[in-house]
Amino acid sequence: MKQQGSFAWLVRCGVAAAVTLAACAIATARFGHGLQLPATTARDGAVVTLNRYVDNPVPDIVLVGSSLTFRLKEEYFATPRLRNLALAGGSPVTGLEIVANQRQLPKWIVVETNVLSRRPDSVLIKRFSASGRQPLFFRPVRTAVAAYENFMHAPATHAQAAHFLQQLIAQPPSNFDNHIYLGRALKEREIEDPTAATIANVALMKSLIESLQSRGARVLLMELPCEAPIESARFTRITREIVRNAFPDPSRWLPVEVDRTELRWADGVHLDERSAILVSRALDDSLARLESADVSR
Repeated sequence: MKQQGSFAWLVRCGVAAAVTLAACAIATARFGHGLQLPATTARDGAVVTLNRYVDNPVPDIVLVGSSLTFRLKEEYFATPRLRNLALAGGSPVTGLEIVANQRQLPKWIVVETNVLSRRPDSVLIKRFSASGRQPLFFRPVRTAVAAYENFMHAPATHAQAAHFLQQLIAQPPSNFDNHIYLGRALKEREIEDPTAATIANVALMKSLIESLQSRGARVLLMELPCEAPIESARFTRITREIVRNAFPDPSRWLPVEVDRTELRWADGVHLDERSAILVSRALDDSLARLESADVSR
């Protein structure tokens, strides 16, 4: 009798555990998409950004880039359904390859070309490619935590941030003296030769772009403005020559039409917040013209 009682108890526990896991799996499948799952690695910022991308509905427009594009926060844009996958300290090719490895693609992909001297992050690419995604069944706890985090720390929408953005734009450009930081950045860009890495990354970009466009996505390139000495530095000249030779068609390039006298940079390379808003609005205008041209065809 005692053995029968123990066996029945084990069966009940097993059934209860199975029901709980099944319920968690169903809840994850039903509510898990669109949640920003908490990061657990040293690449916290990139992991959070990419988790949010792969677990949300596919946007219409995706930006991929380096820390330069990372400064263009999503709430700065009026363009709906836009997602910024730029990775601070990373390569634009990392984001581009992750997007290319998803089962569904955005309508437009915009690739920043200022910095192409860094190798793509193979760890992130493997982790966030469609074939490497963790099955929903095994993510119920992380999904529950993500739901709480998103509820408590939901990012501001453009509408919520609009008043602050307008106030910031109404202010005059910053008078911050960045000459020390500009000097350091300029010295680095005169020393570093990006030729070999940029050629390799451009070759990979061309392959990815062909694949993406064969699947219906449209890929555009953009070069963000930097301070004049950085624009004429060795690193910039070499990068620009390689990229423009590889992609000479002007229709491939998204214009960034902004009054440069209004722009300021923390170090000659990275836009300050007011300038990032102005550049985001200039990109809004260019994207709107593309959408209008697309509709009229």
